Amino acid sequence: MNRVESQELVRSYQTGEITRRDFLKTATILFGSMTAANTLLAACAVPVAETPRPVVDATQPAAEPGMTSEGDLVSGIVTYPGPENQELMGYLTYEDDGQAKPAVIVIQEWWGLNEHIKDVANRFAQAGFVALAPDLYNGVATTEPDEARKLSMELGMRDAVGEIQSAIAYLQAQDFVTGKAGVVGFCMGGGLVLQTAANDDAGRVGAAIPFYGSPLSAADARRVQAPVLSFLGSADRIPASGYESMHAIFDEDGVPNEFVLYDGAQHAFFNDTRASYDAEAAADAWARAVAWFREYLS
Repeated sequence: MNRVESQELVRSYQTGEITRRDFLKTATILFGSMTAANTLLAACAVPVAETPRPVVDATQPAAEPGMTSEGDLVSGIVTYPGPENQELMGYLTYEDDGQAKPAVIVIQEWWGLNEHIKDVANRFAQAGFVALAPDLYNGVATTEPDEARKLSMELGMRDAVGEIQSAIAYLQAQDFVTGKAGVVGFCMGGGLVLQTAANDDAGRVGAAIPFYGSPLSAADARRVQAPVLSFLGSADRIPASGYESMHAIFDEDGVPNEFVLYDGAQHAFFNDTRASYDAEAAADAWARAVAWFREYLS
């Protein structure tokens, strides 16, 4: 990329003509590196035509690619190819004991790839899976609801599903991974789990576990073939009726499924960093999720 092209890209982002996501996509293609793209993004500072937006969580900086060992776990940021020659990245973690293991894709909440999601991925690794949490926001995480809403709107369902499919393909190409992949996600990620299962034309998804995400329409539910285990709290803003209708279609189509509704649990009951955390519901859901993946990914 020459200087003129670089300046024009920066100007377009600063004046609001393109989104952060489009900026990173273009810069990654032109520079050939997501690290370089993130460096240029950081240099853009605050767009001149906007008031300052909420600051992203300073405890969640974009990490450089690289794996480290801690105890039995090998973990770190990896990069892999995505749609339209993008370079994608995510948090990979597994026990390096020489044994191939089933793959699990862990999809973030709308806050981004933060320490909570990495911790969930680590827990799946300790349970005997190879876990990869795609970084759908390209190194950005936030604690501000308005910023999270903006990031999730910029993401777009079609782009997100494509990136999740790329993450699955990357994992399945590794010699320490076996079979089809499980996909689990929370809030925004729960909805993306279902969308990924409904758009699994390649048959890569072996099991799906959405935690309190948007349920599928009847038409999309008819396209799902992977076993689905869904979790929702009765005090969630998402009506249980949507999940009940979706699972009724799974029953009609002979798709293995289960819907668990926790009495009194709120939205994000599994997230132990938030006030909505419900320890009893979370512990039960965790045990069921691990058992589900062990049954359908073995």
